[in-house]
Amino acid sequence: MTHNYFVYITTNATKKVLYTGVTNDLYTRLQEHYQNRGKPDSFAGKYYCYYLIYFERHTFIQDAIDREKEIKKWRREKNELMINEFNPTWKFLNGEI
Repeated sequence: MTHNYFVYITTNATKKVLYTGVTNDLYTRLQEHYQNRGKPDSFAGKYYCYYLIYFERHTFIQDAIDREKEIKKWRREKNELMINEFNPTWKFLNGEI
């Protein structure tokens, strides 16, 4: 049986804020971010970060959690380099999930 866990990065409409997260259901998680937009009780909601610009799949949850923690420690410049390799135009990928 194959398991799917995703590390993902979302941004806001102006692409000025990045949010990194982990989930086992990327489609549902993006819907949750969208429904929480504008709500100040979460970072992604407060900054309207519901546009998917990067994701990677992992088979094991611990690998995904470790990768999320690694990415969250990076400076923005390093995140931008990774995103640019995956999605050079920073196209919003929500419709492709």
